[in-house]
Order: sequence, then C-alpha cells, then structure tokens
Amino acid sequence: MAGQPQYEELMRQFSAFGAVKREMGRILPSDCPSGSAAVLTLLARHGDMRMSKLSELLAVDMSVTSRHAAHLAERGWIRRSPDPTDKRGRILHLTPAGLARLDELSERTCRMLAERLSDWSDDEVAQLSGLMARLRASFDDCRGTPHVSEAVDVSADTTSVETTRTPANT
Repeated sequence: MAGQPQYEELMRQFSAFGAVKREMGRILPSDCPSGSAAVLTLLARHGDMRMSKLSELLAVDMSVTSRHAAHLAERGWIRRSPDPTDKRGRILHLTPAGLARLDELSERTCRMLAERLSDWSDDEVAQLSGLMARLRASFDDCRGTPHVSEAVDVSADTTSVETTRTPANT
C-alpha cells in the first residue's frame, strides 16, 4: 500500500489535472458546455432513462439535471416523454441530432488528445486509460460511503465527459 507522501503527490496531480479539464472544456462549443456533453454521453452509453437515474449518474442534484435536460431539449438533442409507469416522471431519449452533436464532440476531443499526446506511445495511452478507469471504479464502488472521519474537499468534478463511443452504445 502506498504511503502518505505518495498520496500527497497524487493529490497534487489531481489538482494540476484541473488545468487539463479546463483546456478540454475550452474546445466544447459554447452551446454545449461540459454538463450538457456529460448528459449526451450518458444517454448514448446507457440508453433512455428517467431524470432521477441521470441525476444519480451525474452525481448532481435533480434541479441541476433538470436544467441540463431543458438546455438539451431546447436544442433538439434530447426528447423528454412521459414515463409510462409514472406520468409525473420523464424519460429522456437521445435524438439523432444529439447523437450527431456527440459525434462532433468526440471528434474534437480525440483530435485534441492526439495533438497533446503525440509523443506518448500507444502503450502509455492505454496504460493511462486503464489506470483512470480503475481509479474511477474505485470511487464508484464507495459512492455514498465515506471512508474517512474527516471530509476533505478536493474540488473533484463528477461531470467529466467521456465522448468516445463504442459500437455497443451507438
């Protein structure tokens, strides 16, 4: 198990990673901020879903999810329909226009990553991707279960955008 100096260095790297996330956010079109892109990504990956499920996946309050959904619906990127099991609820559906927007976001992001990581080997990129997935899974496993008695705000943004799509979620 790693020691405190290693975890302290990891905390510094997380803080520095904020600059990377901000740069990635700058390539997004003004009408599609990172929260909107995250919603499109989740709908592409998981399919149609209730607002409550989306809110849970985004790890944000329902009011925030509702604002994202309204923004996307105004642009025609998602469709909201009544939940057949509970007419008070809404089911969100990704539209063809939303899928096209997600494809554009993916192309922009991949282009930027290819430029910035041009001096990395394929193995290094794969290793980073694997480690980041493992890190995320470690946090998903314990969501809602505090492991320390003292809360620490590391300003983690849980709305990170993964715009890469696979055939399974197209």
